[in-house]
Order: sequence, then C-alpha cells, then structure tokens
Amino acid sequence: MKLYNSMTMQKEEFVPLVEGKVTMYACGPTVYDYIHIGNARPIIVFDALRRYFEYRGYEVTFVQNFTDIDDKIIRRANELGISSRELAEKFIEEYFVDAKGLGVREATVHPRATENIPQIIELIQTLMDKGLAYESGGDVYFRTERYDGYGKLSHQSLDDLLAGARVDVNEIKENPMDFALWKKAKPGEPSWPSPWGEGRPGWHIECSAMSSRYLGKTIDIHCGGQDLTFPHHENEIAQSEGASGQTFVRYWLHNGYINVDNRKMSKSLGNFFTVRDAAAAYGYENIRMFMLMSHYRSPLNYSGEALTHAKNALERLKQARKNLLFVKENGREGEIDEAGLDKKLEVYRSRYIEAMDDDFNTADAISVIFELVREANTLVSSGTMARREAERYLSLFDELTGVRGLLYAEKDADTELAEEVEALIAARQAARKAKNWAEADRIRDKLKEMGIILEDTPQGVRWRRA
Repeated sequence: MKLYNSMTMQKEEFVPLVEGKVTMYACGPTVYDYIHIGNARPIIVFDALRRYFEYRGYEVTFVQNFTDIDDKIIRRANELGISSRELAEKFIEEYFVDAKGLGVREATVHPRATENIPQIIELIQTLMDKGLAYESGGDVYFRTERYDGYGKLSHQSLDDLLAGARVDVNEIKENPMDFALWKKAKPGEPSWPSPWGEGRPGWHIECSAMSSRYLGKTIDIHCGGQDLTFPHHENEIAQSEGASGQTFVRYWLHNGYINVDNRKMSKSLGNFFTVRDAAAAYGYENIRMFMLMSHYRSPLNYSGEALTHAKNALERLKQARKNLLFVKENGREGEIDEAGLDKKLEVYRSRYIEAMDDDFNTADAISVIFELVREANTLVSSGTMARREAERYLSLFDELTGVRGLLYAEKDADTELAEEVEALIAARQAARKAKNWAEADRIRDKLKEMGIILEDTPQGVRWRRA
C-alpha cells in the first residue's frame, strides 16, 4: 500500500511502526456549531481509510478529538447565555447525530481538550524546561526560532513564513511567529490552575498532548484537512518533537479543499452549508457517496448537480443489490462453474485493492464496483443467472461497498421495508387467486403510493423503488 505523505510530497510504501497495527490521529471539530460540509470531507474520508486498513487485516487504533474550549466556543456561549461546557456538550451530541447519519463509526477514543488539562500542562512544562517555551504576562509561548525543523511540513523556512504571515503586533512575544501554548484567563472565562496562573490551553497543544497520551510519542498516520497543514499541524510537530526528541508522525495525510459552486465556502458569500442542511436536501448517504467518488487529495466542488449525480450513482448500486437479492431468493437452481466464477470475481477484488492501495484511490475503486454491477445486471436481465451465482456476486458486492461504508442506510431500511412489501405482495397474490380483482388493484395502488413498482417475471413478482 502506498500513501502520499505531505511531509515528503511523494507516495511512500506504508510500513506501520508495529507490524499488523495502525495508529491514526484525526483532528476533530471545534464544537461551537453544527459541522459543515467542509468538516464532513475528512470525517468521511478518513473513516473510509480506517475501514480499509481493517479490511486489509490491520488492527487500527483511531483517535479523533473534540476541541471543547476555544475563543469561538466562549464567544458563542456568551451570546446564548449558557456556559461553554453546555454549548460544547450540545454540539458534541449533534456531531454524533451527523456522523451516524454519514455512516461514520465512532473513533476508538474521542478525547476532549478539557479532559486532558494535566497532560497539556505537563507537556508545556517539558517544553519550558528545554528552553523551547517561555512565560510572558501569564501566557506561555513556543519559541519557533529554537526549533530547527519549523516549517518542514509546509515546506517553508521560518523567514518565509514570517514574510508571508499576517501577524498581529504583540509586544509580549519574543518573535511574531511564536504561538500560544497557554492563555491567561480573562474575567468570566473558563480556566484551570497552572504553574503560570489561571488559564486555558492554546489550540495546537491539545492535539500534541492527546495524541501522545492515547497513541504514543510516534504515530503512524496523522490526518486532516489541507487547511490545517499550517499553522496547526506545523505547530503540533514543533511541540511534539521538541518535547520528545522523536519523530511525531510517520505519514501525514491531507484531504483537498471543498468549494461551493466553484467558490470558497463562506458565510459572507451566503454559500455556507451545514451537514444538517445538506442532509435535509439530499440525504446523508448521498453526501458520503459524493465525498468518496473523488480522490481524497483532489479539490471537490459541492453543488446541487454534483449531489444529484452522487444520488443517481448510489441508486444504481441500490437497484443492483435488489436485483441480486431477488435472483438469490427466486432464481433457478443449477450447477455453476465455481472455479471459473472464483477467477472472474477475484479479478474485480484484485483491481479494487490495487486502486485502494494506490494512495487510497476511491475514485478508481468505485469504477471497479460499477463494472461489477454492469456485468451482474447483464446476467440478471438475461435470465440465465442461477441462485448460487447471484449469491456469489452479491457477496463480493457487499464486501466492496462495505469497505467504503456505502449502502449502510439502505440495507437497514430495506429489511423493514421488505417485510411490509412482501406481505402486501402475498396478499395481492392471494386476492388474484381468489379473483378478487378490486382488492388486488387496491393493494397494487397502495404499493404505488409507497413508491414501489411491481414487475411480473418468470421467477415471480419482483419489486423495486420507483
């Protein structure tokens, strides 16, 4: 398996620190509002990557944090007249609603910044003891000039970063590029005691502390949006490696930006969408499909047309699955060439793995799934597919779509819907047998209202959504 490492700017063979195990850290949301579609991309993409590692036999420890104390949280809580903790709790709950809707599994650990204050203070103290941090006016800052590798992830020198930065004048900092590790408490703000007085952690330090606590000083993969490369991930490296003297992350993975109708998403432009808004309009499953139809490092354009395209593609997969299920349950019995079918299906599986092993190329991998679907649909339409053959195609179809976390809602919903529809079809067949045509027509009309279309086939009555 090869992954594009943002640090080296090239694809590298993935070799985990410990054979058979993968440690992954993903930067989670700052919980002051509902997550937006920009947040959704890394959440979905790296959930799918985790699933793929597990599919390939790795034991994955996946950590995704919640930033539950921050300027934005404090400001929003004050506006609403509630505590920062109440606000954070609300939007952590809302995050899990959206994440579940998107088919995203919970991380192995979801640590919160406020639950790791002792670890954060200990890390800051280590940096101070090494001369890499200093206290000034109750704040504590990291000395960027003392860390030789600063800028290696963003591939810029400290001088270049300083020249291109919009840095506020701050007389208490030794260098404009120094960043806060600990912030002195302001009146009315949440705070914790520390050796430097009451205060709260800066944004960057929390991820270094939590990653070290739950995954160790060196981890396999750190992932997140491209927008986090600088300064957030750059600062994480400086803090973590400055404190431990060890490599912090072996593979850095960053997903590309999302635009809306080919423009940067912004509340001021009126093109800002939360996942909740998008799901109400298009459905959670279709958002996941949309995010995984492109390579994770490519820029992605969110639009109604793109979501409709994803929805149509997902519908094709859903219908293909229904066709195979129908033949599996109602098709002809008969011998099949098991060895020949094994060979044919293994070609699809191998091509799928080849695409996914090439820097997690979900775009090419889904093309393989659709080729499998086209062949299966042709066999179903010809009426020559046997039950055992349908079972084998369906098994591979579920295997490959399951790796990506697709059709999760469909499979659950179909179980309930199928029971109701099958009961109505049986009742209609009984009415027709009794020549009660009025009742048969009534049931057919009811099914039509439910969006169910009936098709009479040699194997029996088949149904599908309209």
